[in-house]
Amino acid sequence: MFDAEPLNESPPSEEAPPPDRTLQSFSKLRAYIRNGKAPWRWVDHWKREDLCDSARITPADVGVRSGKPFPLRSHRFVSSRAYHRHLRKRFSSDALDASVDDLRLNAPQDSASGVLSLAQLLLVSLVIICIFAALWKAPLLTIIILNAGVTAYFISSMIFRAFLLAKGAPALSPPPPISSGALPVITILLPLYRDAKALPALNQAMRAIEYPAEKLDIKILLEEDDAETRREAEQFSADGFYDIIIVPTGGPKTKPKACNFGMHFARGDLIVIYDAEDQPEPDQLLKAAAAFAAGDDKLACVQARLNYYNRDDNWLTRQFTLEYSLWFDWLLPALQRLGAPIPLGGTSNFLRSDVLMEAGGWDPFNVTEDADLGLRLSKLGYQVEILDSTTFEEANCQVGNWIRQRSRWMKGYLQTWLVHMRQPWRIVSTTGWFGLLSVQLFIAGNVLSALINPILWAVFITWLFTGTDVISAAFPGPLLWLNIFALTIGNFFFVMLTVIAPLKRGWGGLSIAGLTAPAYWTLTSVAAYKALWQIMTRPYYWEKTDHVISKAALKKREDALEASSAK
Repeated sequence: MFDAEPLNESPPSEEAPPPDRTLQSFSKLRAYIRNGKAPWRWVDHWKREDLCDSARITPADVGVRSGKPFPLRSHRFVSSRAYHRHLRKRFSSDALDASVDDLRLNAPQDSASGVLSLAQLLLVSLVIICIFAALWKAPLLTIIILNAGVTAYFISSMIFRAFLLAKGAPALSPPPPISSGALPVITILLPLYRDAKALPALNQAMRAIEYPAEKLDIKILLEEDDAETRREAEQFSADGFYDIIIVPTGGPKTKPKACNFGMHFARGDLIVIYDAEDQPEPDQLLKAAAAFAAGDDKLACVQARLNYYNRDDNWLTRQFTLEYSLWFDWLLPALQRLGAPIPLGGTSNFLRSDVLMEAGGWDPFNVTEDADLGLRLSKLGYQVEILDSTTFEEANCQVGNWIRQRSRWMKGYLQTWLVHMRQPWRIVSTTGWFGLLSVQLFIAGNVLSALINPILWAVFITWLFTGTDVISAAFPGPLLWLNIFALTIGNFFFVMLTVIAPLKRGWGGLSIAGLTAPAYWTLTSVAAYKALWQIMTRPYYWEKTDHVISKAALKKREDALEASSAK
């Protein structure tokens, strides 16, 4: 009896009546986003209206022009921008709650919302009590044992990095390119906060990306109180190239919370994050898509290499470049080859969106959400590969700004290590005992070595110049020489690593700066002690890093503004 019912299609309109919440489910939001159609309201007691994205759903797609009657539904067509705006308005509260609480509630063992679990708190308390009891009963022997443990750990970290260097990076052969029609949709998330100055160069870099426009979904994520960046972003998105998303206030104000919110409204099969100062190589998305096409179902993420375009600004930027060259060109590829957990970089990591949501997204309470996610993916049995493509960033050129950034990273590494040591057997079950060892010496080692190094040097220098019997007693015979070996040979080895770090990129001129790396490590130790203090006092505080402060970054901004005004 419904066959004669007219197809009551509404004309294109940017507005839509309020949705009927009984028709929709937050769990199906991803389907609404990807399909371009969502159930919207009951027109009467038997007929419903669907909201359609006119850029992807046409009247012909729903049978209006085919002559096939479809009496039980009508369709309201709106522009793509309006369609996504309506969905965000409808599901904003649900998405915010999920962005803050999903991981904490569904997998509390993987959340950094608490610094220490109850079991860890009891264990730490017991260890402290035992140490103080031992110091009371046998102070000298206890100090000797502690010194031996610290020295052994330092040497173990050195040996582990030497092993990674000897193992080397896997041979990289680019995967075969895939046809344009087979390319996946990629969502680019651009989490920005007080980054208005960085937007012109970022906009230029995004528009230089070589990827079909219809397969791109670029979202700028902004905080509610960041009016300046919003005004700048709206200028660059007037042509619809960007989708601006305002992240509601609630929960910790962190990059991972913003990315989680954006993830829920992402259309892409793959999701990648770029930071405000990022300049990815134009073909990076094509390479990432090809890598996933060549991989299997266990490949969850491909991480592009990171490095700096202002490496020659000053001594600090040279040291930062040497460090990143060693990290992304040598050490992370070696971890991939060995099947060990890989701590992701904070940007340019391409993730399968379905796997990302399965993993619970990013931890909004972890200030190095990238490293944590890399370990979490490993525990779920997924793999990470290093992509032979580079994203260039602005290296910190000011000491105070650098310490703020580095102390946040160090704090996040401590958070990540503590979280994943709650259930270490889960790491062993997927990556073996070597995977667990790498977490101790590579993740924790970055912080603990920075904390240990100045203490060892202070003790050694005091002994060298005073010859005090107190230090001689605390470092008897072989232990003293082992400590001297760790300081001299160990630090010499790390200097040599820094010297060779830039050679793969042909930046041999930077190698001489590696000889001054010990001074850079002094700054690292300052940041590590600040991180140790903050993890006890402000564990979720996200210290903002200032961007566009170097001459090279300011020049990129000027050039981008000039190019934009010339169009």
